[in-house]
Amino acid sequence: MITLIAAAGQNNELGKDNDLVWHLPDDFKRFKKLTTGHHIIMGRKTFESFPKPLPNRTHIIITRNKDYQTEGAFVVHSLDAALLKAVSDAQPFVIGGGEIYTLAMDVADKIELTRVHGTFEADTYFPEIDATQWELISEEHHGKDERHAYAFTYETWVRK
Repeated sequence: MITLIAAAGQNNELGKDNDLVWHLPDDFKRFKKLTTGHHIIMGRKTFESFPKPLPNRTHIIITRNKDYQTEGAFVVHSLDAALLKAVSDAQPFVIGGGEIYTLAMDVADKIELTRVHGTFEADTYFPEIDATQWELISEEHHGKDERHAYAFTYETWVRK
């Protein structure tokens, strides 16, 4: 089961200048809980936005740069190669960025989306979820509070 996991604003904003445009500690905890022990597939810029590889996950980086190498991750040059590298994992997660989400949307089985209730200046976007192909099966609302500047909703979508 290939799962896309992302946090996106009301207009599908993901981030700006290779960074998120919000800080939601509970969403980070959920991301960690869901992805720990799994393969995480991402683009090079997403990987380079981390201070270091995320613990207890197998990192697979997709890049067009044939010379790219890094410690602590597998480097591949296509989504197919990334999925092949993750074949031993029953639920690999695609974690971004925008271009990688777009590539993976057609092969994904599930989307774990944190919908951030706000609009943001962004340069990277999550692809539109086509309601003719996807069904929203659960929603869990989280209000704005002292640790979260924005309200958000955890949405789980499955392919119809």
